[in-house]
Formats: sequence, C-alpha cells, structure tokens
Amino acid sequence: MVKNTHFYNRHENYAEPSAAIVAVAGGAGFLGSHLCTQLIENGHTVFCIDNFHTGRPDNVEHLNSSDRFVLVHHDINDPMPTEMPKFDQIYNLACPASPVHYQYDRVKTALTCSHGTLNLLQKAAADRARFFQASTSEIYGDPEVHPQTENYRGNVNTVGPRSCYDEGKRFAETLVTDFGAQHGLTTRIVRIFNTYGPRMHPDDGRVVSNFIVQALLGEDITIYGSGEQTRSFCFVDDLVEGFVRLMNADSGIDGPVNIGNPNETTVNQLAEQILEMVGSKSKIVHHPLPVDDPRRRKPDISNALARLNWSPQVSLHDGLAETIAYFIEEMSTSGRRSSALAS
Repeated sequence: MVKNTHFYNRHENYAEPSAAIVAVAGGAGFLGSHLCTQLIENGHTVFCIDNFHTGRPDNVEHLNSSDRFVLVHHDINDPMPTEMPKFDQIYNLACPASPVHYQYDRVKTALTCSHGTLNLLQKAAADRARFFQASTSEIYGDPEVHPQTENYRGNVNTVGPRSCYDEGKRFAETLVTDFGAQHGLTTRIVRIFNTYGPRMHPDDGRVVSNFIVQALLGEDITIYGSGEQTRSFCFVDDLVEGFVRLMNADSGIDGPVNIGNPNETTVNQLAEQILEMVGSKSKIVHHPLPVDDPRRRKPDISNALARLNWSPQVSLHDGLAETIAYFIEEMSTSGRRSSALAS
C-alpha cells in the first residue's frame, strides 16, 4: 500500500453496480463533494480521493451511508494505490483553487497540476477510462479579450504570485491533451469561472465567502481595488450539471469548454447585494488590488450551449440565498457569533 493512503467506508460490494465506477480526485472539496453527490444520485459507484489539504471529510459525510461511496485518503502526487479498482471515468479536481490556499505552498500547487495530473492520466490509460480535467478561467489571466472564448490564449504572468496556479493549470491542459492523443484516451477539459454555493470554506479568501462571513459577523466588507472589477458567478449546482454533461458527451467536443455564468457583476454590486440580503450594517472598506488580479471576467458559453445544451439556471439572488443559509448554519455550529442573527 502507498504510504499515507487510507480507505474509508469500503464496502465489500463496491464494484457490484452495473453503472460506472468513477474516481473523483479532490472529491472532498467544495466542488468535488457536490460532484460526488450528483454521481451517487445518478447511480454510479464513486471513489472520492482527497488528501484533505483543503477538502474536508464533513463535506462528504452525508454519503458515507451509501454502499456505492468509498472515501480514500490519498495525495495524487504519490502513485495511485494498487487497491484501486478499474475505473470507467476519472475526474481530476485535485488542486487548491483559492489564492489563499494555492499560494500557501506554490511548488506543491505546481506539482499537483503536473505530476499529480500525470499520475491520474497513467491510471486512466491503464483502465481505458475517460478523463476529465478541471481547468480554470485563471488561464486567461488579466484578459485583453472580452468576453473570454476558448480560443483566446490569455494574458498570464509566468512569474507572478498567481503563476503556480495559472501556469500549472495551463500546463495541465497541455499534458491532458497530449497524453490523451498519444494513448488514445477520451479526455475532457472544463474551464471553470467563479463558482459559489454551500460547502465553500469560510476562510478560503474568495469574494463570495469573504463577503458573506464578514456581513454575518458585522465586520467591514473588504474590497480590493475600486470594486469595479467584474466577475461572473455560477452556482455550484449549475456547474456540476455542466461537468456531468461534458464528461458524458458522445462527440463534437474538441478542446476545452467554458462553464460559467455569463452575467457579469461588479465586486461592488456583489457586496451591496449581500449586505442587503443579510441585513448587515457592515461598512465597505477598500484595500490595494493584489498583483495580477484580473479586471474583468465573463465567459463566452456558446460552446457549452451548442454542444452540451447547457446554460446556468440559478439566479445570483437565489444562489446567494442558499449560500447565506449554509454559512449561517455553519457559523451556528462552529460557535462563531453572527451579529446579523442576533439583530
């Protein structure tokens, strides 16, 4: 057995179902846990692989009662355990996605995108599994083309504080594409734009979680820069639906596909909406914009609409309502006092 690899909730009949046997690397993270839930609901057997660097066992605790769910404590930078079954599909979501987390150990982030991805690809080749790579809108950098289409090659700083993630994901796209071509594998690459929803980590430094937690605590809302920079916020359920459709698309998929919400929102507008929905009296304060922070983000989702018949269905208001409710419950459970709840 590979060192530091542990299987939890491994049932004897884990390989019995006739549906697909699926690996989700990074499956205990924010996005991965929602994907695991959807795959279980779709009747598949899921091996959730996570090193718990940013993922949390609590995110998938609700799946432990299923005899089609196996939680595996493993770092994909190590060789894949020999105890793994033959997979039909492998989703690679294993990489910290917020600046706070991916900048904590920049070298490890870059290696996870490169060596870790290679380990999963080698398992896919051995199993003849379909492979799904979670890429990111960060590969567009601070874009000079708006909205961003998949054929835009980006404006990325190769040596900046965000480079370990931006360039790591760009390399991973190349690796997946070339490895797939050389080994005759079916591969899928998704470029994810800003996503939010329940199970976000409260301290991940992302704008939605930051604003909600600050508003609930009655703390100042921290906006970096003028706040006129834009983002396009996609609710997690919509994103996961796009994942599943992309993975299972039979044909007509050539290269990466943008999945995100094309409705552009300024950071100021997001802060004001959250303050209103929470009923918070928090004040907005501005701090200098971080290095290489993109000014505008908006996906062109023409490919997703035409090839996958996919477009986001959840409004920003409805998605924020679910996310705020989640954080209220989380803060109540953890004992963090919410001034909004007390008022």
